[in-house]
Amino acid sequence: MSNIELNDKKIQILEVAEKLFSEKGFEGTSIRDISKHAKINIAMVSYYFGSKERLLEALIIYKTSDLKLQLENLLLENLEPLDKVNKLIEIYINRISCNKGIFRVLHFEINAKKREKSFIAFTELKKGNLKSVESIIAQGQAKGVFRKDVIIPLITPTIIGTFFHFHMNKPFFEELLNLKTEAMYNDYIKNSLTKHIQQTIKALLVYEN
Repeated sequence: MSNIELNDKKIQILEVAEKLFSEKGFEGTSIRDISKHAKINIAMVSYYFGSKERLLEALIIYKTSDLKLQLENLLLENLEPLDKVNKLIEIYINRISCNKGIFRVLHFEINAKKREKSFIAFTELKKGNLKSVESIIAQGQAKGVFRKDVIIPLITPTIIGTFFHFHMNKPFFEELLNLKTEAMYNDYIKNSLTKHIQQTIKALLVYEN
């Protein structure tokens, strides 16, 4: 499934599924709903994806696999360790920001035990991403810039968790920070929130002066 070949019809189904899963939840969305909104025969959805669980898995991989490529490319860039980590954070925040729908679905569905098997390919993708993060931090440790006692598997949850707390409490932060428009809200994420997360991760990684 991780190497799923996508044609225009499959992409259309995936885009519709993302919208409906995000709005109505996984349980609240049926294959019939998806086929109706995508204006295709219900049998076509089953033919392409088999089940709703497999469709969700394909959707997650479709929306997140480019992150793997970006991290692998970042690993090869000739940057100082901290600059590389800062860019890593920018990549993560940008991907989540651009794909709020699927990450909202993930937030609610990923821990559902009955769908555990559906996320095997996604779990493998996350393991690959973690390896890239580990390599980037190991480069900084080898140069003596980063601490040796960093709990690397907790770096990504720190980045993503901070973003999600902000986003899941959007009305509160909009009022608190006087973000009157969607553009102001998105700009705040891109600049101020990203900078805050970069400062947080730097504090975890860099030796105290």
